[in-house]
Amino acid sequence: MNVSRKIFPAVRLILTSALCAVLTACAAGSKPALVEEAVASDGFLCPQPAPRVDFESEEINIYTWAEYVPEDIFECFGLVYGVKMNVDYFSSNEELYSKVSLGASVNPYDVIHPSDYMIGVLMREGLLQKLDKTRLPNLANLDADLIKAYGASLDYLAPYQMGTQAIIYNAETVNPAPTAWADLWNPAYKGRIVAVEDSRVIIGAALLTLGYDVNDTDPSHLAQAKQKLLELMPNIRVFDADSPKTALIAGDVDLGIVWNGEAFLTQSEDPRFEYVFPKEGSITFYDGMGISPNAPHADAAYAWLNYLLQGGVNWLTLTDYPYTNPNRAALDYAKENHPDVYEAYISSPITNTPASEFERGHEVKDVGEALLLYDQIWTEIKK
Repeated sequence: MNVSRKIFPAVRLILTSALCAVLTACAAGSKPALVEEAVASDGFLCPQPAPRVDFESEEINIYTWAEYVPEDIFECFGLVYGVKMNVDYFSSNEELYSKVSLGASVNPYDVIHPSDYMIGVLMREGLLQKLDKTRLPNLANLDADLIKAYGASLDYLAPYQMGTQAIIYNAETVNPAPTAWADLWNPAYKGRIVAVEDSRVIIGAALLTLGYDVNDTDPSHLAQAKQKLLELMPNIRVFDADSPKTALIAGDVDLGIVWNGEAFLTQSEDPRFEYVFPKEGSITFYDGMGISPNAPHADAAYAWLNYLLQGGVNWLTLTDYPYTNPNRAALDYAKENHPDVYEAYISSPITNTPASEFERGHEVKDVGEALLLYDQIWTEIKK
């Protein structure tokens, strides 16, 4: 999607002094002064916090998905608050868990961004602290109807994005076109599929083709799913945990098992691609932002969550990473200030997921000790 978020070049001169001041102060070990009019390095005029949250920390440590939070938001938060941003990226829920489960000495993070079943795992193991919602006034920006799907995790997470994982294909080159998960086993698709590197999604899709639940824990059913996936493997050319759209746009493959945001960006660049909700139902996901139990900069973490929930900030996700957005204020802001962005989002069933698709979709949940069986299957099918 092409959308202008720039300001006049003359104003960008503000950036040089502002950003240099922040970096110099951080290098010297002191918190820099707040910047009243901050501009990101690409020329985006940074929104001031609304409300501004006072805190004492001089830095914040964030662990999030690659290609998920717009870079302008990271940069702007550092500028408007005069705080050093330390951001690390992971590519899967399993990678996130392997880091944050090792204790405070290895898990220095203030804010983490888990999704679907991993949220339950982290809650169960005490790896998310219960949020003080009185410190998060911008939670009021969220659509109450949409975020009901988060259930009990709302006590531990600020909802960020949600959506579906389904099938994308090139309508010009793929014949027959897939309409169900089961269709992906077609021998005609050999070597033509890119898939998200997500064990629960891929194994879940196999379970659905067998008539089982995506959260099935029966060892015999999982054994059948493993065999089913071994039959699928010749069709999968590559697993991509960060940017499955890359292989599609490059023409390396013409089918994919992808997240809806990736599908929208793919279609925006190449209109030949279609996104289909499988007959068995898509696999839904719900992402959020939580605070680690031993967060060294929890005060800054609350300020970060509020800033990311702010409508005039959060709308950037509609241009950079357009999943299904539960932030009502972000949509309202885009509708008023960037109608082209809003219309592209609201008119597409890929991003603006129909309620019926969420209802018949399948949410990946915590399966407890059976997760070991899933991990074993995943390891064996990828050998």
